[in-house]
Amino acid sequence: TILFVDDEDIISEVGEALLKELGFRVMLAGNGEEAIDIYKQHWNEIDMVMLDMIMPDISGGETYDFLKGINSKIKVLLSTGYSLNGHATEILERGCDGFIQKPFNLNQLSRSIREVLDKE
Repeated sequence: TILFVDDEDIISEVGEALLKELGFRVMLAGNGEEAIDIYKQHWNEIDMVMLDMIMPDISGGETYDFLKGINSKIKVLLSTGYSLNGHATEILERGCDGFIQKPFNLNQLSRSIREVLDKE
C-alpha cells in the first residue's frame, strides 16, 4: 500500500492510476495535514509514502518530519517538479529514502519505488 500525497488533483489522479497499474493499493491525501491523519490511522498498513515537496500550509519537509515521528522506519519517496537541490537535498539528508522528479513515467516510478522498498 502506498500513501500518495499531492495537492494537485491531476497529479494525484495520474499517480493513483500508475500505482494501481503497478499493482499497489493506493491511499490519497491532498495535503500534509490529511497525509498525517491518514498515516496515524493506517501506518501499519502503509508500505511507503510518496510525498510532494511543495504544498500549501504544511510543506513536504514538515510532513515528512511528522510522519517520521509516528514511525521512525517509514519509507518515503519524495516527489517534486523541481530539481534535486536545496530543500529536497535537506529532506534526503534527514533520512528520506528516495527522490523522483515530476513528470515521471511508469518505468521511472516502478524503478524508484523498488529502490525505496528494497532499502533496509
